Amino acid sequence: MTFAGKSFAAALMLAAPLTAMPAAAQESQPTPRIVVSGEGSASIAPDMAVLSLTVMRDGETAREALDANSAAMKEVLAAMKAEGIEDRDLQTANFSIEPQYYYPQRDNNGEAEQPRITGYIVRNSLTVRLRELDKLGGVLDKAVTLGVNQGGNIAFTNDDPSATVEKARTEAVKNAIAKAKTLADAAGIGLGKVLEISEVSTPSMPEPYAKVRSAMVESADAVPVAAGENAYTVTVNVTFALDQ
Repeated sequence: MTFAGKSFAAALMLAAPLTAMPAAAQESQPTPRIVVSGEGSASIAPDMAVLSLTVMRDGETAREALDANSAAMKEVLAAMKAEGIEDRDLQTANFSIEPQYYYPQRDNNGEAEQPRITGYIVRNSLTVRLRELDKLGGVLDKAVTLGVNQGGNIAFTNDDPSATVEKARTEAVKNAIAKAKTLADAAGIGLGKVLEISEVSTPSMPEPYAKVRSAMVESADAVPVAAGENAYTVTVNVTFALDQ
């Protein structure tokens, strides 16, 4: 091969990669996609209530306040068990002993005596998980009668909401698909296959449903309560390919 022929062959070898680069670059381009979020909600009547009951007693000494508090709480615990509430559903949530101080006023010289302890307050809080909602009003009434004088917070929940959460999850995916179709149609682009689905990692806690309905049958002397419904909400993120 002549020198000119060798030069021509080398030129071809150098030119070949250059002509292939546009195709390679085209293949490396990311797939056009769209990411949307969808939310789904499903409601169910609660089948369990969680109560917060607190007994507060005071006394001149910590011992006196503690004894009075303990006596009252023992009666409350006995009453809860008499209602058929199991030990596993009774839990001490908080216990505290706090001194009470007297702060003397300052005299004309701006001086004051040191604060002094005048007594003590003892608080004992009990969390009660009630699985029979028809007993709720009566339990509240009895607890107050036996000495509960703080707390009273009630949270209506469900022992096993998994089926309701699954329904909310399905609705969330449907909502995401509907959003993606609307956006793609508005942009004049075809919607392709699903590339990725992820659920927003938040606990599926119940929220009181707006349309509250009474789910309780109470006796005439019980505290009136309304259980309503719990709404469980799930949010998902879905990534779709776009057909251009």
